Amino acid sequence: MFTRNVADGIHRIEHAYVNVYLVEDGDGVAVIDAGLPGMWPHLTGALDELGYGPGDIRALVLTHAHFDHVGTAARLRHEYRTPILVHDADRYIAAHPYRYEHENNRFLYPLRYPKSIPVLGTMTGAGALNVRGVTDVHSLTTDSGDALPGRPRILHTPGHTAGHVALHFPDRGVLICGDSLVTLNPYTGTTGPQIVSGAATANSPEALDSLSLLAETAAPLVLTGHGEPWRDGAAAAVEQALARGAS
Repeated sequence: MFTRNVADGIHRIEHAYVNVYLVEDGDGVAVIDAGLPGMWPHLTGALDELGYGPGDIRALVLTHAHFDHVGTAARLRHEYRTPILVHDADRYIAAHPYRYEHENNRFLYPLRYPKSIPVLGTMTGAGALNVRGVTDVHSLTTDSGDALPGRPRILHTPGHTAGHVALHFPDRGVLICGDSLVTLNPYTGTTGPQIVSGAATANSPEALDSLSLLAETAAPLVLTGHGEPWRDGAAAAVEQALARGAS
């Protein structure tokens, strides 16, 4: 599903319960996260619709390097010649998307949370078990936003992974927060603002602590890695996520 202008010049592509965002300005377009391999025709179709071809994408920015956010990265690099930016603390995961730290046994979650089964099944069908890593990446730092479309503030929000980041676009009132906060938890199937379960989160206490950085943005619109856009403001989203806690 391709939704143009969820905010000014920011477009959402959703496939298999994973979101990818395209951010435009007068200098070009950036892709935020790379979804699963099955995202590819949806991503290229959206880029075609917006008028972008090989060589036109300024950057692929990874909020973090889990398999469900790296799925088309290698192909974008090869076919579109797109530079890939990732925080240095996630470089290893970018190269090895299944070797990531997590607190809990992920295989127990479908037993405890049956609503997760169709979500995880759909993600598997979209290539969740067949993701190629990437090593040809550039460092994403707090200064990197100055060279990206929309000039986002890069916020280091560790917890889900050590190198997780969020992107704040103050002029557009938008926070793209990756999996530091989601409105759909793939491992429980529950909706509403929350952090991702310990099945995929490296450090839940740290992830909860990082939510304060999201609240401080006071962004009216929050765009997450999984789930629908949240339009009631970052502070309210964080309040609900803190109330839910870890799972």
